[in-house]
Amino acid sequence: MLDVGCGPARHVVALAKAGIITLGLDISPPAIATARRRGAAVLERSIFEHVPGAGRWGTVLLLDGNIGIGGDPVLLLRRVASLLRPGGLVLVEATAPGTTRRTCTVRLEVDGLAGPWFAWASVDARQLETLATQAELSLEARWCDENRWFAQLRQ
Repeated sequence: MLDVGCGPARHVVALAKAGIITLGLDISPPAIATARRRGAAVLERSIFEHVPGAGRWGTVLLLDGNIGIGGDPVLLLRRVASLLRPGGLVLVEATAPGTTRRTCTVRLEVDGLAGPWFAWASVDARQLETLATQAELSLEARWCDENRWFAQLRQ
């Protein structure tokens, strides 16, 4: 499992405790420091740089709206698809249907320490099928749980 934009690595830690081999990626030094203090396997790097195990990952996580990393969701999904093994999955969290799509610049701050600025796009859950198709992925499922919108895309 590869967690893109893992932040303080809460998913990486939980999955590792469940016995699932997981690696987190994030560009924010404060987030990576927090993740490492928690014992998470993480790398301080962009998804658009070298990723170990390229072409062998079974699942990639783009949770907490991380489909917006880089400001171009199709480019990100294509990159993520290139990291998957054949038939691999991408688990995505998007914004609620009806949310206006926008692009902005953001950064993560942890305990008063800020990471670098980067482009970010919000993605309405209704856009996921179109974006997946453009990235040569297929939308297998879309659901809402406690006002959070998710989708499963397959390579």
